[in-house]
Amino acid sequence: MNARIKQYILIGILAAAVYFIMDNHFIFYGKNVHLLKKTSLHLNYTFFSLKEKKPANILKIDYLREAGIGDLLVELGILNEEQKFKLESEYYE
Repeated sequence: MNARIKQYILIGILAAAVYFIMDNHFIFYGKNVHLLKKTSLHLNYTFFSLKEKKPANILKIDYLREAGIGDLLVELGILNEEQKFKLESEYYE
């Protein structure tokens, strides 16, 4: 009986971990990791590094743009609000 309960607990923990991974983008910037909530459960761009990428190329990615990476780029000082608005407006017309 105890073995069965341990199996269910392990399955529950693994399911929660998979759900957490599918529900968040893990954005790497230097040694820091930032989490962005995804708009839906999927594995596209789950792990993404900002190293040596231009902001315009980052904002071309629908999944990241919809998750709010523009705000993160502003917070990190890579873009200012005006640049973010200009780049994002190219995709929302």
